[in-house]
Parts: sequence; C-alpha cells; structure tokens
Amino acid sequence: MTGSTPRRVERYRGDAREGRVDSLVTEAPLEIRIGEAPIAVIMRTPGHDEDLVRGFAITEGIVAGPHEVAAVTAVPRYPDDNRWELSTTVAVDPGQFSRNFYATSSCGVCGKASIDAIRISGATPPHGPLVAPAVLRSLPGIMRGAQATFEATGGLHAAALFEPAGDLLALREDIGRHNAVDKAIGAVAAERWPLGELVLMVSGRVSFEIVQKAAVAGIPVVAAVSAASSLAADLAEEMGMTVIGFLRDDGFNVYTGGRRVTS
Repeated sequence: MTGSTPRRVERYRGDAREGRVDSLVTEAPLEIRIGEAPIAVIMRTPGHDEDLVRGFAITEGIVAGPHEVAAVTAVPRYPDDNRWELSTTVAVDPGQFSRNFYATSSCGVCGKASIDAIRISGATPPHGPLVAPAVLRSLPGIMRGAQATFEATGGLHAAALFEPAGDLLALREDIGRHNAVDKAIGAVAAERWPLGELVLMVSGRVSFEIVQKAAVAGIPVVAAVSAASSLAADLAEEMGMTVIGFLRDDGFNVYTGGRRVTS
C-alpha cells in the first residue's frame, strides 16, 4: 500500500469534459497494539508507519522517549501491514492508553478516553534556539519542495523538523496533520534523543494537539503556514514555547515566545 491511489475521474474545465486517471491520497486504518491489546486505531496515509508508531508512543506519553521503545514491528499474520505492535522496555498498562474509539485523520484528541487525559506532562523546552527571521521565511519553501506525495495528489499535510540554521532533518506527509507530526518526531527520535533545539514546521494550522505533541517531545519552536488556535497559543505560553503562524517568504506572526526570534 502506498501514499497515493490511482482512480479514474471525469474532469470538467468550463464546458469540456475528459476522462483521466487521478492520484488520490491513500487513507487506511493502522492499529497499534501492546502485546495482544489494541490501544488505538489511527486513520493515516500508509508509509513510514514505524516512525508513526514510535512518534505516537512518545507524544502520547506511552513511553518517556525512544529509549523505552524496544521494537516496532508489523504483526506478521496480517499481510496488509495495518497492524503494528509496540514493544517497550518498561511495563505499560495498555488499558491506561486505550482510546474510546478510533482517531480519524482530522482528529487526534477526540479519541482520548476523557478530557482530563488531553494534557500530557510536557518536557521543559530548551531555552533556545535563536532563529533568524530570514531562516524562518525560508522554511515553507524548503518544506514544500520536499513534499513529493503532495505534488502528486494535492491532498496531504506535512510536518518537518529543522535545525535552527534551516537544515532539514526530516519531513513526513500524511492525510492527518497530527500523524505527520508523529512521523517526523518518530523519524528523528530514532537517531537522536533528546531532540534538542529544533523547529517544527507544519503545513496547516497550529492546533492544541500539535503544540502538545511538540511539548511532550521537548521541541521549543512550532511554526505553520496558517494560523494558531487560541488554546494552542495558551498552551505554548504556559510551556515556554515559541509559536509562529502565517509563515510566508515575506513575513510571519509570532504568538508566543518571541525571544527566540532574533531581531
């Protein structure tokens, strides 16, 4: 299963109609298990599933970091690769993290067992980094240039992790913006931990959950091409994080943590 699926469509341009094959974003369920116990079903775009499971485990507080992830493996008796098992180095009660129902591609916190479970204890973010405005303005173009599946389908979110100087560490795409964040975090966490003074860039808006996931992973700066929600800004301010919105090549808005943006 791949990130895009061909489908025949009828395309209208003015009064003209033509049949053609279009590329649609693939959306399929992924079940995460601890042992034989399912803890979540996530609607996602297939690809980088191991990164997704690792990142999900970190940002949902199932493990304290990648050092507590022993293995992420596809369940072999299911050939579709839609069921993955998370093995941990510490004892984990699956019932503590079980969701009431599956999480759709547009919703992450809606699957939580209760509203009280939404706020996960975040890590204290690093004091830095200091990021130059010119570097920030360059990030959307770098991210857009690396979105291969978006180029084919026009229907994917992206999340990217950057060094403060603008070097791209990892970019992941998914039909769900929070899944893309988990994939990017899971990819980099497999190579380094703690993540350190990084910038998380997302292709949509900054929601509460995206700030929460960044906070749990210890990422101090979150930037987006769209707006931030009020709750996202409130949480970021509470956690000592920097949130930047409407990031374009000609400017941006800083909602919280402006001390990390150099003058």
